[in-house]
Amino acid sequence: MLSPNFSPFPEITTERLFLRRMTTQDAVEMFHLRSSENVMKYIDRPNAKSITDAEIYIGRIEESINSDSGIMWGITLKENRDKLIGNIGFWRLIKEHYRAEVGYMLHPDFWKKGMMKEALLQVIDFGFNNINLHSIEAHIKPDNIGSARLLESTGFSKEAHFKENFFFEGTFRDTVIYSKLNIL
Repeated sequence: MLSPNFSPFPEITTERLFLRRMTTQDAVEMFHLRSSENVMKYIDRPNAKSITDAEIYIGRIEESINSDSGIMWGITLKENRDKLIGNIGFWRLIKEHYRAEVGYMLHPDFWKKGMMKEALLQVIDFGFNNINLHSIEAHIKPDNIGSARLLESTGFSKEAHFKENFFFEGTFRDTVIYSKLNIL
């Protein structure tokens, strides 16, 4: 069984990005992300209604890091590490199966610039080489073409399409699952 340890918190640097631990000081930017109809279009979770909602979300992330049950990085530009532009991480670790579910979001100003691919490749590497995952999965909505392309471009394969398996805001919704194996 996996025994991850996220202390000290592992920061990640890429060519253009710095992935770091989020704090309540990121609540304003997180509120803007999680209250944006554009950003939340493909995320079946309630939109944030207040800064407090964003603080609660960051608090849940902090709890999962402290309990080693998940890890989420705040995405910033290398030259401006204080301003959050997104997040990425393994929000669900399935320790007994050496598997994790990756999730991510990015401010629309940075879409289609290769930044999420840059972050995802490093997070995949961390998952396989530091956490010792055997596989990583991603759950997306079937019409989320951008996310499907991102996953495919980083080596994920479509594993399943579940019909009406998720109930949100009064309707049943489909889920597509992608996965990537740690094949040496």
